[in-house]
Amino acid sequence: MAKSEGRGAPGGTGMLLLALLERRDMYGYEMVEALRAQSKEIFHLKAGTLYPLLHTLEAQGWVTSSDGTVNGRTRRTYSITREGREALAGQRAEWYAYADAVRGVLEGGDCCGA
Repeated sequence: MAKSEGRGAPGGTGMLLLALLERRDMYGYEMVEALRAQSKEIFHLKAGTLYPLLHTLEAQGWVTSSDGTVNGRTRRTYSITREGREALAGQRAEWYAYADAVRGVLEGGDCCGA
């Protein structure tokens, strides 16, 4: 992992959306509900946040979308691509390394011969 130099945590909401899509294809509202439920009510995305993120992921080639009918309604369903899976793997590795570094500081890991 690259040194942080004061920047925030790696990954972010885009990484979480890719993780959801890694499990199965979903439409927007499903992603909002899955993210809310799986995060134990911590993450609450609104459409104004979700769809720009999905458009960015699509522009990066990490997800594709297709229109279809779900329960009699037209829905745009999103799928992760091979490139998206590769990007997610890299983001996961960065996230876990970052989380380990934070844990080391919070738990007072060995430093400087102390």
